Amino acid sequence: MAEFKWFGHNCFRIRAREATVLTDPVDRTTGYVMPKQTADVVTISHDHPGHVNFGAVKPTYATVQGPGEYEIHDVFITGIRTYHDDARGAERGYNTVYLIELEGMVICHLGDLGHSLTEEQAEAMSHVDVLLVPAGGGPVLDPAKAAEIVGQLEPKLVIPMQYATAQGDKSLGGLEPFCKELGKEPPVAEEKLVLRQTDLGETLRLVALQPESN
Repeated sequence: MAEFKWFGHNCFRIRAREATVLTDPVDRTTGYVMPKQTADVVTISHDHPGHVNFGAVKPTYATVQGPGEYEIHDVFITGIRTYHDDARGAERGYNTVYLIELEGMVICHLGDLGHSLTEEQAEAMSHVDVLLVPAGGGPVLDPAKAAEIVGQLEPKLVIPMQYATAQGDKSLGGLEPFCKELGKEPPVAEEKLVLRQTDLGETLRLVALQPESN
């Protein structure tokens, strides 16, 4: 069983039997204020403001920052080199997509992916069960490209991130255009998601989470 909690922007806490993983710890520049967290592993997609608030995480934890294969606390993590823009990083630099394997599931955190996936990248991510995808446009994927990647990877469950909410990221677009591209109605936001591998069905499921922010 894995519990997903969203703290806004690209920051999720995933609690599982093996470990607690925190992605891209969020800071006030996004409008969100994350309560102090405890984690075993912290993943960083890139080192831009809004993604590297280590001060909000209680020591000690392992940090994963960049491409490669990692095994920490029985959690397998694969980092895949991508870019923050559509110009091979010339404008905004690198981005790392992470595949996080726990509780019998593969969770893919796209970070600030700024381009369509190559065939090679899509193949490396071909067994994704849960996709965490930026949905609000701005300096990353626009809603159409985000939906295109959902179609490429065919996850069983999609959780959008990095879109405008009442708490933060107000310069970005809302969730509705992304949902329209997917052909889905915007879901009612849930406080958290508790997920078992057996909960994953054959039909794509879209879950929105309510950001927790002080």
